[in-house]
Amino acid sequence: MAPTALSERLKQSVTKDALRSYFAEFISTFFYAFAVVGSSMASRKLMPEMAANPTGLVIVAIANAFALSSTVYVAANISGGHVNPAVTFAKAVGGHISVLTALFYWISQMLASVLACLVLKVTTVGQVVPTYRIAQEMTGFGASILEALLTFALVYTVYAAGDPKRGALGNIGPLAIGMIAGANVLATGPFSGGSMNPASAFGSAVVAGSFKNQAVYWVGPLAGAAVAGLVYDNVVFPAQTPPDSLRGISDGIGL
Repeated sequence: MAPTALSERLKQSVTKDALRSYFAEFISTFFYAFAVVGSSMASRKLMPEMAANPTGLVIVAIANAFALSSTVYVAANISGGHVNPAVTFAKAVGGHISVLTALFYWISQMLASVLACLVLKVTTVGQVVPTYRIAQEMTGFGASILEALLTFALVYTVYAAGDPKRGALGNIGPLAIGMIAGANVLATGPFSGGSMNPASAFGSAVVAGSFKNQAVYWVGPLAGAAVAGLVYDNVVFPAQTPPDSLRGISDGIGL
C-alpha cells in the first residue's frame, strides 16, 4: 500500500504542470539571488568602506524589495511564487503541498541561487561574492532567533497577500511582500544580514567557499516560516473556515 501511495505522489510531482512550476521557481529564484547578491557586490565596488556607510544598506534593501516583488509576481500563477525554501517548507508543514513536491522546489531554488552567484563571480572578474554574516557581538543562537522573527513576518505577509478572503489584491500582494522584505533588511542588515532566504545564503556560500554560520540561515528561517504558516492557518483563519478562503501561496501569491 505504501509503495503504491509513494508511486502516486511521485507521478503527481513530475507532471507537466509540476515541471513548469519547478522551472518557474528556478527562473524567479535565479533573478532574485542575482539582484540581491549583485546589489551587495555593486555597493562594495562603489563604496569599499561599505560597512561604515549606511547607503550600502539602503541599496541592498531596495534591491531586495524590488527583486522580490517582481520575481513573486512573475511566478505567482505558475508555481505560487515561493522563491524561498522557507516558504516552501511552511507550505509543506501546513499540508498545502506534498513533501516530495517541496523537495523538487528546494532543488530548483538551490540550483538557481548557486548558478546566479556563479554567474556574478565569473562575469565580475576579481570581485568577491559576499556571504551573509552575523555581527561580532552576536551569537549564532541570537542571530537564528532574529532570522526566525524576520522570516515569520515575511511568510505571514505572504500568506495574507495570497488569501482570497482579503479580496482581489492583484499587484499589491507581491508589492507588500517585497516591502516587508526590504524593511526587514533595513532593520537587521548590520546584525544578521537580513537573509530570510536559505537559498540566497546557500548560493553565495557555495560560490564564495565559506559556510561559516550557515546553520543560522537555515534553522532560523525554516522555524519562523513554519510557525507563521501554522499561526495563519490555525489561529487567524482556523480549519473550520470554508476551504475556499484558506488558499495560501501555492494557489496564488507566494515568495
